[in-house]
Amino acid sequence: MLFTEKTIKLKDGRNAVLRGYRREDAPEVLELMKKISGETEFIVRYPEEWESCTVGQEEAWIEDAVSSPNKLALCCTVDGRIVGNCEIRFYTSKKLAHRSVAGVSVLREYWGLGIGSAFFAELIAAANEKGSGLIELEFVEGNDRARRLYEKFGFRVVSERPYAFRLKDGGYRKEFYMQKLLK
Repeated sequence: MLFTEKTIKLKDGRNAVLRGYRREDAPEVLELMKKISGETEFIVRYPEEWESCTVGQEEAWIEDAVSSPNKLALCCTVDGRIVGNCEIRFYTSKKLAHRSVAGVSVLREYWGLGIGSAFFAELIAAANEKGSGLIELEFVEGNDRARRLYEKFGFRVVSERPYAFRLKDGGYRKEFYMQKLLK
């Protein structure tokens, strides 16, 4: 899906830019995901799991995201640096076409500045524009910060998956499934 670039004001007074990905973003996006994965246990992959990903694979992902009418993927830049990303995917089969799936990630040093909220405002707008009736997402037990953000935008927990995440120390975390009904 196409997206018109937007400048937003962060809570610390700096400007940030929300925009669609560009092919040349691939190396920086790959490094972003490695770094974010190392900053929290709430991301699906560990940083080393990104090592097998190539810039070429990331370029292909970006090309798909940009050209697909059933996906919107955005990044946020501050001072020209990509500091976060988000995505919403729309189901296409008739029985699932009312559903969409969203995800957001932001570098720790940019938490609490309004980037997550700006991302969700855009994802919800895209879902409404696409005619989606439901947005879904998951979060990991203990990620209270994310849960508060999701609830602020009207998402509600509808189920949980015990033992969904197995950590390096052998411990487990639940995964909570949330939905937001749209118009």
